[in-house]
Amino acid sequence: MKTTIATCVPTGSFFDLDRKDPDLIRLREQGAELAMPFALMERLVKTGTPFAEHARMLRSEPVTVAGASFDWFDAELPAEIADEINLADYEIVAHTDERRAALTQALDRLSLVHPEGFARVREFVRGLLWMGLKPGVRASSLTSSSDPALPYVIVFSDKAARHIPPNTVSEQPSPLYLAENLLHEGTHQSISFHVLQHQVFADGYSSKTSPKIEIRWRAGQGEDRNQYWEIDRAFHATCVYNQLLRFRQIELRRSDLTPDERTSLQSAYDEGLPAVRYLMRELELLREHFTPHGLELLDDLRHQTDQL
Repeated sequence: MKTTIATCVPTGSFFDLDRKDPDLIRLREQGAELAMPFALMERLVKTGTPFAEHARMLRSEPVTVAGASFDWFDAELPAEIADEINLADYEIVAHTDERRAALTQALDRLSLVHPEGFARVREFVRGLLWMGLKPGVRASSLTSSSDPALPYVIVFSDKAARHIPPNTVSEQPSPLYLAENLLHEGTHQSISFHVLQHQVFADGYSSKTSPKIEIRWRAGQGEDRNQYWEIDRAFHATCVYNQLLRFRQIELRRSDLTPDERTSLQSAYDEGLPAVRYLMRELELLREHFTPHGLELLDDLRHQTDQL
């Protein structure tokens, strides 16, 4: 299909970290490249908070796989940043040899077995926030997340090595599950980039007033926001599920999975396929909320879904 979600960052665009922008140039010259995504955040959030300056408090270790280098953040996440992206209950976990090995193995798996997925991750991800709940916080930990307000940065926890959406949880951790969750969030970032640069939704569309799509597999999970999704959230999920189901298809054809990995991936595939088909059908019933470009994207999603 001609029209697909972006696979690369256009040169000279808002998200091009190499463009000739005074703030980005200054950060590059000062060796503070890890703060550049936070400089973009300042312009997206528009609160006047100097997120890039706060980000200078972070340290990072490079994680390099297949020629791609990622900033694995360390130190304390500044409160101003944590509050903005709903991480006030979390802290950056300790960097350990075990976590580095899992992260490297996960990225390596993507590069070797899922080169298109790895290309998406290396294009749209620069910073890695491995987080855990702060001591004393009583809540269910996130698995992985990303925020459109903070480009190029993805968040995940130890849970990302056990849980794959929507509801599959393995007793045994695996870099394979972490690989899927990294792809998951890298795909979200690529969608966010695309939506911010192209008009996908019709004039007047607002998440606050959007019709809601009932998410049947989230029934009984508490807040209404988890059980009823706005059109843009369902659109994101449909794009992501298409990527993840393709990831699972490829893995299930391989012979090097452990029994637990095979069982978990098959369960996740069997649950995810009807979910993406349901979301696809619901979005098509709400076509009036998309621009002509958005409708082309929907048609491409339909084509992708039919191939699963």
